Amino acid sequence: MKNFVFISPNFPTNYWMFCRELRNNGLNVLGIGDQPYDELYDELKWSLTEYYKVSSLENSDEVYRAVAFFIFKYGRIDWLESNNEYWLERDARLRTDFNIQSGFQVSDIPRIKFKSKMKEFYKKAGIPTARYHLVDTYEGCRSFIHKVGYPVVAKPDNGVGASDTHKISSDEELGQFFASRIPGVPYIMEEFVCGAVNSYDAIIDSNGNPLFETGNVSPVSIMDIVNNGDNSVYYIVKDLPDDTRAAGRAAVRSFGVRSRFIHFEFFRLQKDQPGLGKAGEIVSLEVNMRPCGGFSPDMMNFAHSTDVYKIWADMIAFDHSDLPQGPHAFCAFAGRRDGKNFVLSHEQIMERYGAKMKMVDRIPDALSGAMGNQMYLVLCDSEDELNGFYHDVLECWN
Repeated sequence: MKNFVFISPNFPTNYWMFCRELRNNGLNVLGIGDQPYDELYDELKWSLTEYYKVSSLENSDEVYRAVAFFIFKYGRIDWLESNNEYWLERDARLRTDFNIQSGFQVSDIPRIKFKSKMKEFYKKAGIPTARYHLVDTYEGCRSFIHKVGYPVVAKPDNGVGASDTHKISSDEELGQFFASRIPGVPYIMEEFVCGAVNSYDAIIDSNGNPLFETGNVSPVSIMDIVNNGDNSVYYIVKDLPDDTRAAGRAAVRSFGVRSRFIHFEFFRLQKDQPGLGKAGEIVSLEVNMRPCGGFSPDMMNFAHSTDVYKIWADMIAFDHSDLPQGPHAFCAFAGRRDGKNFVLSHEQIMERYGAKMKMVDRIPDALSGAMGNQMYLVLCDSEDELNGFYHDVLECWN
């Protein structure tokens, strides 16, 4: 029987379904987390062979001892994974330390975590990338800006999501960035790309072939959502565009992805940009070697009438999956921000869209910065229906 160590199986809250499908496929699922066992979902308790509580997942020594205990009790560990961006480096360190060969090792981390390193692999795949400069001095950045023009975007070279991301549009704002940036953190500065984020989301087998493919579109940038307190909007596409599929598969080959659930991000240009491409074309953004966050796996299931938790667990256990897909639709996410004066009340939204509503919930505080505070998920058959839903749910009184 294969042993699978799942780091933080309780967060995000939907990740217990990964554990359930692993157990259904006959694996020993060994959880490590910092939530008391009695507070875990009953479904997660059932899915785990054993759970090891640490005082904090930030404590490397405790997590290391937890893995060592599982090896002592159950034997060799076949897989170790969190499916979580925040723990990717920790996962790689543990695999390297315990000689677990079924995932990224410490030596792989630079190309999958540092935005500057990703660019060379996107270029190898033939996908244009934004010009960049590793932040050094004010004068060095001004020299770069002289070449590309304002605005530019500065963010940690090794960062998670849109946290600490700055859109800089003037010398004054550049000075403010230098005054406020976190000391000791390496930043990357890039030319601004005018485009909507389009993703390639896939479950990849051990030979680099996709077992499942889809994508999402974010009409509003995560940077603006976080920095401006905007409402959150994105949707799973009804059908993956051919150019996104081609770019995603090329990037999978270039990065050497094996046996993973991935979320690769691209810009679709909204206007011609010299050196990058013409309006409507694909430009690289960054790779994420884990599933798209939040409720996206559930949205993929709704959009494609399937179960990505099972497809992923089938990949782990059997390196293939025969699970079919059913009818396709757009699955739209709208995250309302508290404090805004919306035209429609919650009750009016439910009355209008209840028949197509798939999920309604408050968003956990840990995710609310990028996703808003109150979420609605609906299925839409057409783009007109999709746009109408967003208008109704997010329209505010002036």
